[in-house]
Amino acid sequence: MSLRVDWRASVSLTGTVLKYIALALLVPLAVAIVYREDILVFVAAIAITVAIGEAFERLEPDPDLRPREAMLLVALAWFAVALVGAIPYLLAGYGTESALRLPINAVFESMSGFTTTGATVMAEISVEHHSHAIMMWRQLTQWLGGMGIIVLMIAILPELAVNGAQLVRLEAPGPELQKLTPKIAETARILWIVYFGFTIVLVGLFYGLHLVGLAPNMSFYNAVAHAFTTLPTGGFSPEANSVAAFGAVVQWVFIPFMIVAGTNFALFWYVFHDKPTRFLQNTEFRTYAGAIAVLSGLLGVLLYGGAAPALGALGGTTEGVGENALRHALFQIVSLLNSTGYATSDFEQWDSTAKVVLLVAMFIGGSAGSTGGGIKIIRWLVVLKVARRELTTAAHPSAVQPIRLGGAVIDEDVVRGVLGFTLLFLLAFVVATVFIALDAARVGLELSVLEAISASIATIGNIGPGFGMVGPFGGYGDFPTSSKLVMIFLMWIGRLEIIPVLVLFTGAFWKR
Repeated sequence: MSLRVDWRASVSLTGTVLKYIALALLVPLAVAIVYREDILVFVAAIAITVAIGEAFERLEPDPDLRPREAMLLVALAWFAVALVGAIPYLLAGYGTESALRLPINAVFESMSGFTTTGATVMAEISVEHHSHAIMMWRQLTQWLGGMGIIVLMIAILPELAVNGAQLVRLEAPGPELQKLTPKIAETARILWIVYFGFTIVLVGLFYGLHLVGLAPNMSFYNAVAHAFTTLPTGGFSPEANSVAAFGAVVQWVFIPFMIVAGTNFALFWYVFHDKPTRFLQNTEFRTYAGAIAVLSGLLGVLLYGGAAPALGALGGTTEGVGENALRHALFQIVSLLNSTGYATSDFEQWDSTAKVVLLVAMFIGGSAGSTGGGIKIIRWLVVLKVARRELTTAAHPSAVQPIRLGGAVIDEDVVRGVLGFTLLFLLAFVVATVFIALDAARVGLELSVLEAISASIATIGNIGPGFGMVGPFGGYGDFPTSSKLVMIFLMWIGRLEIIPVLVLFTGAFWKR
């Protein structure tokens, strides 16, 4: 069989990406030096990553990537980054009872980090059980994966900027690329500058609360660590109790930044260029804000009415119950809707009605062009408009009714792409749910249907926590190896919007 794909070009550029990931390892190395922990681990990890990257680069690629090579590069780079990202975990014996010395567990944690899923195989999560450097690397992987590794590479590497538009289109979340400037490399830099700016602001706010005494346990380390996983909608935390480890004031600060993370970052560029009305004119943002308001209001009413008794009386009185219900409802809806996965409360203890509301939020997703996961708001809008058109056509067969969004007509090719993605997403979700349930039964692991459903949607939607054993303070460590492999695959295809990965497994991709 004659191959149609110049795989050497994709592998060689993957090596270039890995060498820049080695530079990112300098951040946890600096933390290791400060705390005098795991210094050799990160020195060795950097050396190994550079060596692998150098070996790949020697294949000398054709600088002009064709569409197939671009697709292979994006899929391969993300998988390779997850593999080298597991090296520090393996070298450090990261995890209770050295759980992550098992390669499958280390790769699971690394893939979860870079894809901003937030699912973990750790039994104990805190700097009391693991080094500050290892935990900071865990946080940093999510920040790097949030805006996109390939987008970052396009912003700084001229050899990738040549093919930047098609690479960003394959990696960026959502069905369309919003080009802010004539040059795609400049657009990539703008997106990363906005992303970096919000991160710095959040670090300042967190640490400022600590300095004025409103957040005693929000040290500078914690401020950086949580900013690194809030803006990418990641959800990893070096605290065992996640955001529940902090007081109400800190939790309120998280909420607007999680909303920002699920918003199309291009809209902020327009605001900074004196076009603030673009927010109100954007149909997807209005729908996103409306979904948050409706679901938070519904959940708040349920919590206030007793769906979560633990949120009840403070100090033996009913004082503060309303604020508690509103804060926990808004926080959890925002966190799960845009796939952040933080938790302020163990919602596994809430009643079934409240859990249904949370499950609905998990299926919605953030905005296109955001760091949020899931199906995305804009796709649901298109799907609903297509459904309405089909009903109208059934009554009026001769009617011509194009799909419009925000006053603009959507091309039918885009509509077909949206429907195709949504179908593949739901199909992969259903198949994975069945596999996880059967695999658990095979090894005698007690797993309810809701737990299997939530584990599947939490990984393919890059959400992280689910219900039952994978609840907000649980983990994925007890799943059999076969299920973990499937979940690693789900996180990978979920972050890259399924098609750039699944197409690699078709014969048509490789054949002439």
